[in-house]
Amino acid sequence: MSNGKPPAREPRGIQSIEVGGQLLLALAHHGRPMPLKDLAREAGMTPAKAHPYLVSFIKLGLVEQDGGSGRSGFYGLGPLALQLGLISLQQYDPVRLATPVIEELALRLGHTVAIAVWGTRGPTIVRVAEGPTPVHVSMRHGTVMSLAGTASGRLFAAHRAEEAAVLGEALPAPAMLEEVRREGLARSRDGVIVGVSALAAPVFEAGGRLVLTLTAIGPSASFDTAADSEAALALKEAAIALSARLGGGLA
Repeated sequence: MSNGKPPAREPRGIQSIEVGGQLLLALAHHGRPMPLKDLAREAGMTPAKAHPYLVSFIKLGLVEQDGGSGRSGFYGLGPLALQLGLISLQQYDPVRLATPVIEELALRLGHTVAIAVWGTRGPTIVRVAEGPTPVHVSMRHGTVMSLAGTASGRLFAAHRAEEAAVLGEALPAPAMLEEVRREGLARSRDGVIVGVSALAAPVFEAGGRLVLTLTAIGPSASFDTAADSEAALALKEAAIALSARLGGGLA
């Protein structure tokens, strides 16, 4: 039934900018300079159509030409594009970005999900999204997680080894740390608390530095810690997406 109001219209844009933007998207996607013909193909246009856009982008500093001259050269992202990328990263607060993610995960998985960051005393819980049956033990804000006995701690021990060593705390075995790095996931079953298990996935910022972990925790009897479990796959997917937004990638 109509409410008498006209349907909302999509804001009008400038088509030529949207078309040319496909070239920038292609360069960003591939992450390396590309020859004109390949770049044009990825953007869905002919080289003759792509070239004038690239000329304008070069004048603005969004694109730079490398390895040749004229249309035969390679094109990559220019200094302005890189500067804009750095400014964008500076505007991102990793914890702020991750907070709605753990809330969605808690609802989806039915378990408590938390964010842990590296604090002065080690991995520290800074946000908690409780599931339908919350686990309050060791998941309150400000809780410092054991490096050897918790999923979050094992991730930080694996990816920030020098800082972890300074704490003077017992560290996981080298074989476990290698497994954590290889799988991109850490698990703890009946570790610090009998009957409580956890999974944690790493989120990286620019430069490949571990900035936080997404950690799900639940009763061991109903919490599947297998690498192919729903919780593990959901955590890894969310962590990879957050890492991409922060300019990082799985190490």
